[in-house]
Amino acid sequence: MEHKIEPRYIEAVGRRKTSVARVRITPSSKTTFAINNKELGKYFPTKEMQIIVEQPFFAVSDKFKVSAHIFGGGIHSQSEALRHGIARALTLYQGDLRKTLKKAGYLKRDPRAKERRKFGLKKARKAPQWSKR
Repeated sequence: MEHKIEPRYIEAVGRRKTSVARVRITPSSKTTFAINNKELGKYFPTKEMQIIVEQPFFAVSDKFKVSAHIFGGGIHSQSEALRHGIARALTLYQGDLRKTLKKAGYLKRDPRAKERRKFGLKKARKAPQWSKR
C-alpha cells in the first residue's frame, strides 16, 4: 500500500531587481500573510502594493497561509518579488494554474533593472555637456 505524503508547505523564491522573496504557502481556512513577521497591511501600507501581492490568488479558489522573508531592494520591487514567489508556489501546488498565471505575467521574472554607470559619463547614458569650441 502506497501512501502519498502531503507536504506541510510549498516553498518558492520570487525576484525583482535586487529584491528576493522566500515564500511558503500552506493550505488554510482563510488567506493570511506574514511578511518578515508582520501582517500585510503593516509591511505594505499602500493599497496598491497590497493588491500587487494578492493578484495571484484571484486565479485560485483555495485559501492559504502565506509566510515570506523579503530582503533587498525597495518596497515596490519587494511587493513584485513577493507576487512572483507566490505565483511560483501556486504552480507547484496546482499545476493547471500555470497557464492562467503565465498569461497574467506573474511567472516571468521582470528583467528590468538599473543600468550601471559608465566612466566618463554622468549617469548610465547621460554624457557631460559637449561644446564644439
